[in-house]
Amino acid sequence: MDHLADVKKYAKKPLNDAAFAGMSKSYALVMSKPDTRYVACSDPAEVERVRENFLKKKLGLKSGDLDGSIKSVCEHMKDDRTKSRLTFYYLLAEHHGKLDLFIKK
Repeated sequence: MDHLADVKKYAKKPLNDAAFAGMSKSYALVMSKPDTRYVACSDPAEVERVRENFLKKKLGLKSGDLDGSIKSVCEHMKDDRTKSRLTFYYLLAEHHGKLDLFIKK
């Protein structure tokens, strides 16, 4: 899968190359495993995992409509049966204005 093309396909703003590079590096191991490569929007445990481990722990979000933002990305990517975790996380970080967290300084 071409992750760069996938993110460009769904991103609402021009691609942040530095953030994409940082995320690609951070999630290389996750993306290499078939059982963690994709996000299953129909699985409540998966939605909880994205909310707790990515939105709260990684992005540091504590409030706001976290589940709503997950649902929004699920809806945005609904035509894609296999939702790339890297693309999904990029879109969530973009939505919450947190792409800078992935830029290596």
